[in-house]
Amino acid sequence: MNLLNRSFRYELPTDIVFGVNTVEQLPTHIKTLNGSKVFIVTDPGVVRAGILQKVTSVLEQQQISFEVFSEVDREPDVHTIIKATEKAKLVEADLVIGVGGGSSLDAAKAIAVMVKNEGIITDYAGLNQIPNPGVPLICIPTTSGTGSEVTIWCVISDKANHRKHPIGGKVLAPTLAVCDPALTLSLPTSITAATGLDALTHALECYVNKITQPISMALARESMRLIAKSLRTAVTQADHLEARTDMMIASTMAAMAFNPTRLGLAHALAMPLGGKYNIPHGMVNAIVLPQVMEYNLVSNLEAFKEIAEIFGENTEGLSLREAAALSIKAIRQLNDDIGIPAGLREYGVNEEDLDEIAEEGMESGNILVNPRKAGLEDLKEIVRRSI
Repeated sequence: MNLLNRSFRYELPTDIVFGVNTVEQLPTHIKTLNGSKVFIVTDPGVVRAGILQKVTSVLEQQQISFEVFSEVDREPDVHTIIKATEKAKLVEADLVIGVGGGSSLDAAKAIAVMVKNEGIITDYAGLNQIPNPGVPLICIPTTSGTGSEVTIWCVISDKANHRKHPIGGKVLAPTLAVCDPALTLSLPTSITAATGLDALTHALECYVNKITQPISMALARESMRLIAKSLRTAVTQADHLEARTDMMIASTMAAMAFNPTRLGLAHALAMPLGGKYNIPHGMVNAIVLPQVMEYNLVSNLEAFKEIAEIFGENTEGLSLREAAALSIKAIRQLNDDIGIPAGLREYGVNEEDLDEIAEEGMESGNILVNPRKAGLEDLKEIVRRSI
């Protein structure tokens, strides 16, 4: 870590309530935030799994009025946000609740701020472009990966143009995160795996990037330790509540870590790859992460050695370079164990699109904080090796 980063600022705008069955406390939190017209944002999968009903039944018992918008798809589109915002304004919503994975939570963030701002959400792409704070927002994650429940970011797709727009700022931070691991017990194996690797990528990229700092490093290190301990179990034993709890803590901590530091090349590439080929965000990160680690290895050998040890690799008697390289071996083995595809080819990625993908990736702010300076040809080679 650069000694200059001993001078830093860390802020977490979101209040966190964590624990099994904490969703039952939701009415108390709504009343504390003076919510009277609640607008719930979710997706069809959450409805089908019966998770939404666990939330709405608690509200019904306390006679809290609510309206549900359940049309969020896997990568929330700008037109979906426009439609939902119009509905939220029509019912005069004064509090928004997001229930679901990163897509639903990102959509809820966008809707909560757009109730109080003009135009459309993609008008505010970038950092700190949204002029007015939104209505209070409660986020209830049902996956352990994105950490959207505590971040200042949301990602909104423009599917007509095959683009994704990162939008950031403190006004997007949820007012409250209600993290109930019991809500993840019905999560399918493939989503558990992909979202778990998303959390790992958050922690790992934050841990090695150029502007990481002591608080972020500590959070990222513990997040990786929990993932190393519990992700395989969460994938192979869906009803293992302890593993599910570890993964939700790990996901939230990883997001708390990268909030002030951003990430690295895996996330720079995840945007164009996910937008163009409709690949789930966590899956893109999982597939490209080993190649990104290989590229970045020489920039921070000590940190990569520590990562290898976190994931159980024996580094005794090895040179620093040899020990660091074991981190890549460990992550590839983890990917293989939990069923992550070996490459991007099965999603239709081909070398003909490398220029377009790399050029869009270079526009990401994550390029600037990556531990090793990267150019267009470097990004193209990372994607080529990931195919």
